[in-house]
Amino acid sequence: MVAEATARAVNDMTARWAREAVAERNSVLTAAGVWPLLALLAGPADGPARKELAEALGTDAAHAVREGRELLAALAAADGVDAAMGLWARRTLTLHAEWLAGLPPAAHGELTGDETLDQGALDAWARRHTDGLIEGMPARLTSDTLLVLASALLVRTTWTEPFDEFPCWMTAEGPWAGRELGVLSRSGPDVEQVRVHGTPAGPLTAVRVAGDNGLDVHLLLGEPDLPGGEVLHHGVAALGGGYPTVSGEALTEGAGPGLRVTTVPSYDDVPQLDLTVPRFTVDADHDLLEQADLFGLTTASDTSRGHFPGMSDQPLAVSAARQTATATFGALGFRAAAVTVMPVAAGSVPPPPPYRALRISARYDRPFGFLAVHRASGLVLVAGWVATP
Repeated sequence: MVAEATARAVNDMTARWAREAVAERNSVLTAAGVWPLLALLAGPADGPARKELAEALGTDAAHAVREGRELLAALAAADGVDAAMGLWARRTLTLHAEWLAGLPPAAHGELTGDETLDQGALDAWARRHTDGLIEGMPARLTSDTLLVLASALLVRTTWTEPFDEFPCWMTAEGPWAGRELGVLSRSGPDVEQVRVHGTPAGPLTAVRVAGDNGLDVHLLLGEPDLPGGEVLHHGVAALGGGYPTVSGEALTEGAGPGLRVTTVPSYDDVPQLDLTVPRFTVDADHDLLEQADLFGLTTASDTSRGHFPGMSDQPLAVSAARQTATATFGALGFRAAAVTVMPVAAGSVPPPPPYRALRISARYDRPFGFLAVHRASGLVLVAGWVATP
């Protein structure tokens, strides 16, 4: 089980990263793949690098390695989630036994110094641990690479209620007006799946799509002019109970973006939720050093000196930090994968219905966000923005 404090820390990093990195284009990211690697670096770090990494992680560097190991173990044990860590080092690099002993079980391999051979081995590891969704490591090895730390995360779930698929749907207004889209649609009585959160940036509509293995995807729609990064930032905060919320039968017309709330003639007076959303696949590559301060890597990536004496007597610095991620939302389920790598270098007319029933229609017909969430812990595994489905 993911520790509550760790889940909060990872979700906080997700919210901050999304706010900074998500522009008005397709994007997907996972702080759950970054956080453990940063934790494994924070423990053996010293000086400003140690302080910056601890602040970015939201935990004490003294027990960061243990928390990173526990998070990876909890992810690997979660139904629908596969998580792996890899470590590769040059034979000439002597690593301290104490640090190695604290690491999670990993593919502990050797870097031969042959860049082509080594890159091939690491790319094969990335493919194997993401079921082929990620073709290779996000970062390329160089002659200066002494050590590589990497994580792989694979998330899969099947909807408890599948969608019907319509290949040629067209919206009349908004940024997708006039485009033919492939959309997914379903109707059901569980109106509590839809919530409206009162955020400082205005109402935020969230519909939870439940998976059959303890994973959910929350679809987020803010006001039309609210940037994607803000939608995701507030979506994560709402997930943690940060805002007042109205849901289900308490909703009224105009309560939230993308919602229509009415009463209609009915034979059984059971409320109904109609959900329409485009199917999508989004991909993204991230250079974490472009937001080095967010990840606590500003000092750690200064190759003019070493920052990890608890790792090795040889001066070491982070030479690159990158993530490649992908996510697909389809009629039957959701799947996502990410690989994060951190190389380390030196330096008819029937009788009328007798009742009236609540009917809520939720339509995602303009750019929206999504969060893939581990239901039991509330940990955000994947966050993304769909600008163009």
